[in-house]
Amino acid sequence: MYESDAGLLAPGRAGSPAEATTGDSAFLQAMLDAEAALTRAQSACGLAPAEAGRAVTETADAGRFDVRDLALRARSGGNPVIPLVVDLMAAVPEDARPYVHRGATSQDILDTAAMLVASRTLATVLDDLEHAAGEVARHATTHRDTQMAGRTLTQHAVPTTFGLKAAGWRALILDARDRLTAVRASLPAQLGGAAGTLAAFSAFSAPAASATAQEDTEEQEETDGQEEVDLLALVGGYARELGLAEPVLPWHTLRTPIADLAGALAFTAGALGKMAADQLTLSRTENGEVEEEEGGDSSALPHKANPVHATLIAAAARRAPGLAATLYGSRAAEDERPAGAWHAEWEPLRDLLRLVGGAARDGAALAAGLRVVPYAMRENLQLTDGLIVAERLAAVFADRIGRARAREVLAAAAERAHSETTDLADVLFDVLREEPELAGLDLAELTDPTRYIGSAGPLTDRALERR
Repeated sequence: MYESDAGLLAPGRAGSPAEATTGDSAFLQAMLDAEAALTRAQSACGLAPAEAGRAVTETADAGRFDVRDLALRARSGGNPVIPLVVDLMAAVPEDARPYVHRGATSQDILDTAAMLVASRTLATVLDDLEHAAGEVARHATTHRDTQMAGRTLTQHAVPTTFGLKAAGWRALILDARDRLTAVRASLPAQLGGAAGTLAAFSAFSAPAASATAQEDTEEQEETDGQEEVDLLALVGGYARELGLAEPVLPWHTLRTPIADLAGALAFTAGALGKMAADQLTLSRTENGEVEEEEGGDSSALPHKANPVHATLIAAAARRAPGLAATLYGSRAAEDERPAGAWHAEWEPLRDLLRLVGGAARDGAALAAGLRVVPYAMRENLQLTDGLIVAERLAAVFADRIGRARAREVLAAAAERAHSETTDLADVLFDVLREEPELAGLDLAELTDPTRYIGSAGPLTDRALERR
């Protein structure tokens, strides 16, 4: 028999904190935590003995249960909560058994467990994002004025600075941090019973009816009102026991929490993916502007030091949107509890948490070990022989000979410089002799790329003010 998934084909998440917090044992423990919290909450509301809450909590240890056996038995009912409840009831003392899973439905427990797993995983992701943001800020500060070529549609456009580029990476990482922080704080417990009415909790908590007892309408209304308050208090107590948000309504088919989580995770993968994509481009041999401190090995080429962290992040960024799309698609869930829509969420949600967890881990390592090569940036800035400042020249020329003529003159000069493989400034010396209105311009200064970086420095400073 083959062993279970050990991450052989998932180097991005292998060994990451997210792998541990999303594994089968972690999900099993989260389901047990949900069951224990439910019994404790009912004890606090007077719906179960205090001893029952303690007994279930003491028994709710994933190490006492067989994950593989639960997985196989889950096929008969379509989810793992059903066999788990059977095993949990058998494991607690007999007098506590009636209070295990009392009033709940399987989705209450599994949804709540998913929120617990997400919350625990996001805690590690947020730590890595803070680390990555700090390291990227260091690069932005150090290289505030390090000039390099700005590229658009793969080509040199105008000069920029590495500090501004790094500040942009940091801004995206902080955007991701803020989104994940907000989502994590909003992750709700799930409790509604079979169809979201809490009716079973009312039935279990109601005293046995007397055949002869008569109650007037006013007394009955007071009892009903008190019963409703108690059940809503149960939901709040359950959420507090778990450290999750209290839901306004049961959300069995109101999947806003899953959609919000999916969106924030996909955004985070993309934010890290932007940094990775830039670094993959800048680290190409012909660019050589950055490199990873500890490049990866090649099985065939001993001279290579591959940008492995950036590669793994880029892979995660490509997969994340598809997983999020599945979770968004599951919002179209019929009735009060769905067939298939809910079940379709489990694996993509776990995969998405793992992908982002691994990417955040690699993002922190990539930022911490990034080597910046300023001299390569300076050399590359000169590759177009001054053409990279054509925008500046166009603006200066336009003031003297009009925009249309300036564009015509520069286009001709650029074509000649390119065809003759000569410096643009040399060509423009001839142009100035033919255009009297341009006489007196300092071409050496105007064609110096390092003198055309606009407000890159102040923009970097402003971005770094953000906490």
